[in-house]
Amino acid sequence: MTNFVALHNQHHQHLRIDTQLIESLGATNNMVPVVISEFLRLVVHYPIVFTKSGETGNFLCVALLGFETGENLFWDNNQWQSIYTPLNIMRQPFFIGQENSQTLICIDTDSSTLTTGHGEAIFDSAGKETDYLQKIKARLAELLEGETQTQEFIKTLLALNLIMPMALDISFANAQQQRVQGLYTINEERLAQLDANQLITLQQQDYLQPIYTMIASLGQIYALIQKKNERLSDA
Repeated sequence: MTNFVALHNQHHQHLRIDTQLIESLGATNNMVPVVISEFLRLVVHYPIVFTKSGETGNFLCVALLGFETGENLFWDNNQWQSIYTPLNIMRQPFFIGQENSQTLICIDTDSSTLTTGHGEAIFDSAGKETDYLQKIKARLAELLEGETQTQEFIKTLLALNLIMPMALDISFANAQQQRVQGLYTINEERLAQLDANQLITLQQQDYLQPIYTMIASLGQIYALIQKKNERLSDA
């Protein structure tokens, strides 16, 4: 359950965040939405692909964490096993909300990360924002701006027919077969057919780097398969 309320320096002055529990909130996510500004940090570990929102049907960019619902192959021994954890995990339990066309910082008051005795304070004794909250606000700001940038990126790719379904048929070490559906990637054949003006436009929009970063990130699928094989062998 979640209960989002607007963050208030008096109502929530006593709250603290157990940062050791934040990553556990993504322990059963097999993918997580990401924004374009994260790509160079993500590509070190994660396949970056497209999927469609179950609510809107629109494309979004995600980091692939596992091959089936509820499977996060980066979550092992109660730890997130990578040097970078996506922003949509690390900003927990805070969210962006809207009220009267104004942007608000909201907090999930039912989050397991909330404490009163230990952890990172959100406000100090005078009700002022702590350095920790400033860090959270920076993450939320990157996500808010990044969501707009990422949607513009996706719109451009769609206009150029650069998004294609991704066929992912996997054979694991124990002979288990799995087909992963609902994922999309860059259409490299179509990319190679773009004319000079189209490529220049993509370069001017700073889209060529994320395009090639997404393509390069697909190599991380093999690392993800290895993680799954290790998990199967330990079962």
